Amino acid sequence: MTANEHSFGRGEWPALALCVLWVGSYFGARMVLEMEGLGTALRVAVALVPLLPFAALLWMVIAGLRSMDELERRIQLEALAVAYPLAILLLMLLGLLQLAVDLSPDDWSYRHLWPFLFVFYFLGVARARARYT
Repeated sequence: MTANEHSFGRGEWPALALCVLWVGSYFGARMVLEMEGLGTALRVAVALVPLLPFAALLWMVIAGLRSMDELERRIQLEALAVAYPLAILLLMLLGLLQLAVDLSPDDWSYRHLWPFLFVFYFLGVARARARYT
């Protein structure tokens, strides 16, 4: 293998940079929002900061989908076809459990649930890749 096969291509560096910026801004916003004494307007503004790099990343991913070959598009579609219903299942289950028992918001709030969506997506990718490769 050559050195280039182990490094990122030109198109992946901006996506990686946006991922780092998004994750950093998310955790930075969480740290700021845990501070006392901030006004509501400032808290809302801070909460919106991570949306900008994530929207840019989403734009880049959608543009990247357009350049994929037919097989890779099919794999991505199947991954989403697995992830989306699993996300609905998780939200439905937690909604019903919340009616049945007290779920701690320290364990089951929205800020704890969104990482599951990535897990569901990557499970879908793994399943689709195993099917087609």
